Amino acid sequence: MSQLLSTAVIAATGLTCKAFLNSGLCSVTISNLAVLLDALQNQSRRKGQGLITVSNHLSTLDDPITWGILPSRCYMNPRTIRWALGASDIMFTNPVFSAFFRNGQVIETFRGEGIFQPALDAAIDKLNQGHWVHLFGEGKVCQPPRYPQVNGVTHLQRFKWGVGRVVMEANVLPLIIPMWLTGFDKLMPEGRPFPSKYLPKLGVKLGVAFGDPIPPARIVALLDTMPNNRGNQAPPLQVSMIFCWFWGIELTLMCMHGQCGARYERSLVNDEAIVQKREMDHIRSEVTVIIQRAVEDLGRKLSGNRLDRPLA
Repeated sequence: MSQLLSTAVIAATGLTCKAFLNSGLCSVTISNLAVLLDALQNQSRRKGQGLITVSNHLSTLDDPITWGILPSRCYMNPRTIRWALGASDIMFTNPVFSAFFRNGQVIETFRGEGIFQPALDAAIDKLNQGHWVHLFGEGKVCQPPRYPQVNGVTHLQRFKWGVGRVVMEANVLPLIIPMWLTGFDKLMPEGRPFPSKYLPKLGVKLGVAFGDPIPPARIVALLDTMPNNRGNQAPPLQVSMIFCWFWGIELTLMCMHGQCGARYERSLVNDEAIVQKREMDHIRSEVTVIIQRAVEDLGRKLSGNRLDRPLA
């Protein structure tokens, strides 16, 4: 019964969005949809390889309007519609909304609770079952007049590290497809007064584009450097020398006070854990950067590399 209800919610929402896109009230340009459809039919998903799509986030209507571009048959199968992370303070504010979004394959996410909250655990679990998870890397709607520049190059807002976490902790490296959305900020601009802020503007030109899957080589190389993948490999020479110097001094001081032995061993274990945590944070950040750059590169390709102006 639960699955039937979920299918009914997804189908009704998807068909409504499809009707809106086909109504002439707005127009939509779709690029490389075949990339996503091929991924949805990939047999590797039956063996536990998940699918991730990652895009910029321009409005509250990005999801679900975007998925109105899918063939209708996709709405009838939970494996051919995305799981998404949805903010608790927006989508789960009352029992009706909560029931609707949960049946719409939205995972309740709590802002400010970090990347190790249950929502991210649930997303990883979905990937391990071969499901499709969509992520808005910025973690919120972003409609700035201009995006930040680094060394003269325009970038999206920094992607949240949760993106890197779900990739790193999936049992099998997921297939990752970058997406680029345009026009949705014009469809539903932020900052309008009530009641217009809840009404989409008409006559807007929308764009939904898919890039080629991100080549796995760079991500695999990073994952191979994770502490739990190095077995008993010794730490780098520089790290070893620093620890020997530091703990030589610490050991001398503790022995002077009769505090050698177990306390020293506990301290050494704790500091090794700190080093490993920092390594994991760095790798998680690097994986996230790779994915963010892929999304940005797709946007540059579509806009003629002119990102000295607003991206959308």
